[in-house]
Amino acid sequence: MKRFGGEIFLDVNEAGRAWRRRRLLLACLCLVLSVLAVSCGGDARTSSKDYDADDDAAAAAPNVTKGVKPEPDAEAAVLETSYGPIVIELYPNLAPKMVERFKSLAKEGFYNGTTFHRVDPSAGVVQGGDPNSKDDNPQNDGAGDSPSPDVPAEFSDIPFDRAIVGAARQGPRPAFGGQPGLTEAEAFNSANCQFYITLRRVPIWDGQYTVFGKVIEGMGNADIIAGAPTMPGTKNPEEKIVIKSITFKPRSDFK
Repeated sequence: MKRFGGEIFLDVNEAGRAWRRRRLLLACLCLVLSVLAVSCGGDARTSSKDYDADDDAAAAAPNVTKGVKPEPDAEAAVLETSYGPIVIELYPNLAPKMVERFKSLAKEGFYNGTTFHRVDPSAGVVQGGDPNSKDDNPQNDGAGDSPSPDVPAEFSDIPFDRAIVGAARQGPRPAFGGQPGLTEAEAFNSANCQFYITLRRVPIWDGQYTVFGKVIEGMGNADIIAGAPTMPGTKNPEEKIVIKSITFKPRSDFK
């Protein structure tokens, strides 16, 4: 700093250093704010088990089964919903652990009274199976699990065409506020009980989520569910769309 005639001026070098300090301070502030935004709900997808948990990353998933044709289970699942039945054939040859989890929970009555808590026609999907959806707080929908451990990824090259049933999972997130983070590998293995049905082709999900079934009857009912009115600013239906029960019938009873 130099003084001229009682006034204070910054010389060129010092002015440059001050400018660089201000830029560094601003960059640090932006970084802190961005971390807070992600960790405190700026992207709610990372804190719940959603169909679009990791769309932005579209990371290459490990151990993707390729070239295996789906072989339907001997039993098909019949979902009785507020909007009519939806029949799903299951693929144990592609996703044996997820099919076993789904069938065991359904036969225990775990899904009875849960809802399709998230409807998103723009993304082409409806999602359900969360035990949290049984209560009257829509803000916790999407974050629930069964008492059983998470199911490891069983990814395949079966494309996410219309009527595919996939296993919802979490996305990676940083640790914050004493809560542990979730790595990308851990996120791949975080499916548990929630599932979703695709309403159209969604190529960004190929090889990123476990395909464990396909709707063979009742897709029209899934379309109606997708068009249900939602609460303002959310993807939660205004009125609960309940999964009343899930039963099993021989796959041969259906076309």
